[in-house]
Amino acid sequence: MSGHDSSSRYRSVLPFEAAPAAVGELRRAVRAQLDRWGLPAMADEAELAVSELAGNVIKHVGSGAAATLMLEVSGDRLRIELHDKSFHVPVLGSASCDDECGRGLHLLAGMAADWGTLLTATGKAVWCELSATPESRCRKVLRAETALAEYRRDAGVQPQLESRAGYLLEESATDLIADLLHWVAAQGGDPDGLLDRAQMHFEAESGMKGVAEAA
Repeated sequence: MSGHDSSSRYRSVLPFEAAPAAVGELRRAVRAQLDRWGLPAMADEAELAVSELAGNVIKHVGSGAAATLMLEVSGDRLRIELHDKSFHVPVLGSASCDDECGRGLHLLAGMAADWGTLLTATGKAVWCELSATPESRCRKVLRAETALAEYRRDAGVQPQLESRAGYLLEESATDLIADLLHWVAAQGGDPDGLLDRAQMHFEAESGMKGVAEAA
């Protein structure tokens, strides 16, 4: 991995080799860049998006393939693009438990404000955009509800009485968080650290919302 484009404070270009060992380094580089831009609260979502995009390149283009990650802040959006030299465009279809790529794209679609693919002269770019505005809180809640509904369908949970809906959604959320921690551990990450960062980001965003409402 090498350098970034210093011509703009809001644009960073990171060439890398798409190998499993490089993903952790790529995540650290993304977090460091967002810290420099004053956007640390976006680091967890950005790292997750980058992991999914890089993982798809490793699986479908090949380990060691040349790739380039681009980060760009424009207005209230952080745009993440991953360029590779394959013209094969990923398709978002129904995801089964054994379809890691499909599930990764579903996760990306649910997390991002927008996403897509584009063909380039040398291959393709898969991109997503994350929102940095306070209004994204409502979208976060809607994305969480969508993820929980899909999770419950995958788990084969039957619809329940409305009187128990809140309790059952909390139980499903607990199971989903536990599964995510298993995923983090399987990737060589730190589940406890992830929980701590998620809690800090939630408290920071909740505090910012409270200040805005008071004003």
